[in-house]
Amino acid sequence: MLESLLRCVVLAAAATPLLVACGGGTASDPAPISPSQCSGSTCTNQGPPPSAAAATALCPNDATIAGETFLGGAGSGEVVSLNVDPTKMTYSLTFLASPIPFSPSGKLQDTRAGLTVTGAIQHPPAGSLPSAAQIACAFQLQPGTGTLNGSSYTTAYNANNPPTIYVGFGVAGGGIPGATVSFKGDTLAASLYPGQEDRSFDFYPFIGFSSVDTNLADLKGSYNALLYHILPSNNFSPTAVVAQEQYDASGNCSVPAGATNTSCDTATSPWTADASGSYFDSANPPSLEPPSPLLDSTFLSTLTSVAGLPARTGATAHLILGKLNNAIVPVVVRTGYVNENTLQVDDESGIALMAPATTLALGSIDGSYIGADSNFDYTATLINDASGGFLKPSTMTTEGQFTLDYTQTHPGLIGVTDASGNTGNMIAVGGLYGIFINGEENGGVTPSSANSATPNQPYFAAGALIQPQ
Repeated sequence: MLESLLRCVVLAAAATPLLVACGGGTASDPAPISPSQCSGSTCTNQGPPPSAAAATALCPNDATIAGETFLGGAGSGEVVSLNVDPTKMTYSLTFLASPIPFSPSGKLQDTRAGLTVTGAIQHPPAGSLPSAAQIACAFQLQPGTGTLNGSSYTTAYNANNPPTIYVGFGVAGGGIPGATVSFKGDTLAASLYPGQEDRSFDFYPFIGFSSVDTNLADLKGSYNALLYHILPSNNFSPTAVVAQEQYDASGNCSVPAGATNTSCDTATSPWTADASGSYFDSANPPSLEPPSPLLDSTFLSTLTSVAGLPARTGATAHLILGKLNNAIVPVVVRTGYVNENTLQVDDESGIALMAPATTLALGSIDGSYIGADSNFDYTATLINDASGGFLKPSTMTTEGQFTLDYTQTHPGLIGVTDASGNTGNMIAVGGLYGIFINGEENGGVTPSSANSATPNQPYFAAGALIQPQ
């Protein structure tokens, strides 16, 4: 029954182009768009988009996109400012906060924070998405280059799984350039964490907004938070946590009665305005994972007690208040920190999506979504009442199925169960969704990925609405 339902929804989704309602517009009231046509050498390798009798506005026109800057967070624990310019077929990306090492052969504490990279973009090749209009709103980020502190940098790139950004109205999501993280290239880190393997990431999942709220008082309210973190110093172990939190107008977090968590998981110290003025910071955020068992804890605790050196401090949480569909969408990024001179090591990093603790009615989040997931892949998600499914965007074929439970012991927190009986939760706000499942979904991390050694579970995905039902 569910398979038949998904196939019917797939046909509808394929007939209606992607990214209809990412932050504005509806399927029933679209605005016209005339995707720019390339010719000759301007077409790179994807060729000119095929013509269509009638086009639907899936994203702003090229000039509007070029004038927008998307501020957001990545699963790598990075705060990123991104501009995509379809008029010049280029992009510019600045890492405002980052735990990712600038060089695999350098110190872990030397990150790419402050680095700006620029490079070319191209649309995905014909056939990679169901329609030309969808392809016109998707951009593959080619290798980017930049300079930081006098040293040059080139982003990692896997042509079989390139970082791709899907642009909609007010929101951009998908993947930003990945990187290689090497403990072996750092003498001290290699001694503290023996046996750690290098890990290369094709891309890092990203969600960003063209408009953000800088009034912290607007955060006031009760939320469900879905957090996904990775601990590099423990062989990049992942974890996903669901929490209930409430914030006052000053940015102080507390735990409401009846919550599944006993303390705040996004931040414990109050949020304060970042120097950039566009987002907020909180020092020493909570950890979701225990310290690495690979670390000589006796040695480190001895240093801590004798020399007064902190063992696990220095990380920072960053809060971005995205504005989308007349809703505030809080995104929290945890940026890990390493200072080898003082043996401060708190490298746990990740991302969280928060949604209001408001009851969701059956059918209220029905529709088609697209985004990136913890498999370091792009996935479409279809929801119809209590039935849902994951699909491959290029073919719109079903990869996995799940059911939704709207009982909501905690308002706004929907229970999900996949076809194998694995359970998890889903939250949604402003046309965005977040989901985690304690199981392997969609075949796990693809073997052709550079980071195929990453654990396949728990599964986490986030994305934007592309077509309401």
